[in-house]
Amino acid sequence: MGNDKLRATPAARSLAHRMGVDLNAIAGSGYKGRIHAEDVAEFSYEQAGGITPLAKKIADSFGLDTSSLKGTGFRGKITRADVAAALGDRYYPNLEAIVDPFKAEKAPAAAATPAASKPATAPAASTAAPGEVELVPMNMMRRVIAKRMADSYFSAPTFVLNYEVDMYEATKLRKQLLEPIKEKTGKKLTVTDIISIAVVRTLMNHPYINASLSADGSQIELHNYVNLAMAVGMDEGLLVPVVHGAEKLGLVDLMLRLKDITERAVGKKLTPQDQEGSTFTISNLGMYGVESFTSIINQPNSAILSIAGTKEIPVVRNGEVVIRPIMKMSLTSDHRVINGLGAAKFMQELKATLESPLPLLV
Repeated sequence: MGNDKLRATPAARSLAHRMGVDLNAIAGSGYKGRIHAEDVAEFSYEQAGGITPLAKKIADSFGLDTSSLKGTGFRGKITRADVAAALGDRYYPNLEAIVDPFKAEKAPAAAATPAASKPATAPAASTAAPGEVELVPMNMMRRVIAKRMADSYFSAPTFVLNYEVDMYEATKLRKQLLEPIKEKTGKKLTVTDIISIAVVRTLMNHPYINASLSADGSQIELHNYVNLAMAVGMDEGLLVPVVHGAEKLGLVDLMLRLKDITERAVGKKLTPQDQEGSTFTISNLGMYGVESFTSIINQPNSAILSIAGTKEIPVVRNGEVVIRPIMKMSLTSDHRVINGLGAAKFMQELKATLESPLPLLV
């Protein structure tokens, strides 16, 4: 990254330095191969090839098989222009006609009406007073996040399962382990740490929840390991660092690894390897008082677990009303890989594990 002969913008060099990316490994999209900040971000987070959401929507509308198309976009990505070229005369430049073919049939009739022959009027001026609207440019991190989340949201058919968990035994276990672990490691055990070890152990019994869909969509990749990702939110955006080989770790070791990657994420000291290879993701907003929420899948994962806050509420136990700490959690699953029964069995076992967590220490 210190090679001055390499053609790269100052912004690209700065981003590459912060993310630990070797500029020599990046193919620049600028003039004479000059590397821009966008190239660094794409290299860090995106796989080569693929197809843009708009190009996919157009191709699907016409039933076009894009598997044999050669993309002309950055790093071989298939673009709208590539799909249009493949469709030839069948392609409608009007996107509304592509999304809804009936609009294309209605358009000529609408043009014949007297109202359509009137000159277009200028749009009404904005009523907002000067200074009421502030435009803030999206930083590179947020632009990459926006693209990845849009790709995931529009490409994967998802479903969500919601569960309530009695966290009485889990919080009790945490209180018992808090001081011994703090004396040994200097770190504070959290409920998130207990949830994480429970998730890892449960995933090993449900391989499809821990699976990925192959790039061409023809195979399901079952992993015999768990690379656990933890969503870390910051003002600048969202990072999802990964604990590799989490299935080999005990509670204390997993706690230390989670704290390490979280601290390095907040300090912007993660390497590209720290953000790659995840098989499952946890997103926890419980500490902010969120009662329930659902997350967008962090592809190439097939599922993501959303953890909400824990509230003391009255529940019935053995015919009596008692106050219990109840936590809500939801699983968002990719229906191409996971069916409803499989997801329900995973959540049922995870709930049982959290409500009787003592075996996690064995």
